[in-house]
Amino acid sequence: MSRLLVASHAFGLFVLSGPTRAEEGASETSSVPAARIDGTGPGWKALGEKDFTNVNCAEDTWTWTKTGLKCTGTPTGVMRTQKTYRNFEFVVEWRHMKPAGNSGVFVWTPKESLNIPPGRLPAGIEVQVLDLGFAEQYEKRTGKKGDWFTTHGDVFPVGGSKMTPFPPTSPNGSRSFPSKNLTKGVGEWNHYYIRAINGEVRLWVNGEEVSGGTDINPKTGYVCLESEGSPIEFRNLRLRELP
Repeated sequence: MSRLLVASHAFGLFVLSGPTRAEEGASETSSVPAARIDGTGPGWKALGEKDFTNVNCAEDTWTWTKTGLKCTGTPTGVMRTQKTYRNFEFVVEWRHMKPAGNSGVFVWTPKESLNIPPGRLPAGIEVQVLDLGFAEQYEKRTGKKGDWFTTHGDVFPVGGSKMTPFPPTSPNGSRSFPSKNLTKGVGEWNHYYIRAINGEVRLWVNGEEVSGGTDINPKTGYVCLESEGSPIEFRNLRLRELP
């Protein structure tokens, strides 16, 4: 399926009315128009407790409530979807509850990478979920500038998964850095729309496409939510499978 057809399927006139990241060298001023996908159209499914299973966290790490999902952040680990997915769209809102919080969404996590103890993370494509204060904390802790990451939606392969990142990239070329800084700070809700199709992952932050990658292997697997040291909340988790 061509990128134009995929974009048309997902967005209709929203994306066709302006440029996309298909022009990989495009400047920040020529990004797509905001297109907040809320996951309520045909084919979308709301995800809840029955759709996930704990992998290597404590019993009380994850708590489902009437409004969403709470994570304590300890121990480091993940929970995964009950089933694997190949082509899909995923919507989630998140907010960190403490400054410098760290979390993530894993796409296409292979089954064989999930036999891990607490404190470890699986393979897959990580869509970073960092609080804005993480950069300042990193500099204070290490005495170095954190030029190898951002707090606005990096996308990168972990644990043996492979990906060619869209520009701009981190200095070592392993991460797709966001083309815009759109993430809101601690205590504020952020909206992620993730599209994973035919070995390509793209991320929209608060309505605008910012980062992603292609040539991904493997290009099927679980969707995981990450616990990594700080409390975070999620809500409005929705997924739509695509052909």
